[in-house]
Amino acid sequence: VQLQASGGGLVQAGGTTRLSCVVSVGTLANYAMGWFRQTPGAEREFVATVSRSGSITYYADAVKGRFTISRDDAFNTVYLQMNNLRPEDTAVYYCAAYYDAWTMRSSPETIKFWGQGTEVTVSS
Repeated sequence: VQLQASGGGLVQAGGTTRLSCVVSVGTLANYAMGWFRQTPGAEREFVATVSRSGSITYYADAVKGRFTISRDDAFNTVYLQMNNLRPEDTAVYYCAAYYDAWTMRSSPETIKFWGQGTEVTVSS
């Protein structure tokens, strides 16, 4: 499975942006998908995951109510809509694929497939 993330860039606090992750090799429908983020010197942290069916989603408390993860299997793409952005959302965002959305959240060390990361910078 190959994942290609895009979107992000420089955004003002309170603004919005949307990240996309295309499964360029493989079939999105076979996987639960997720987004994680990392800042310099910190460990990669869970942001959101979505089940294979799209019916179950999980969010980190820090983004709940502001971010929305969704998937479009017809386009082999998963999205992260990011609203009301805050400076603390500044990070490199990574998409990931695995078999179970809860396992991705609780045990990210088990994730086999990662995208290359896309940077989001939120200015105050």
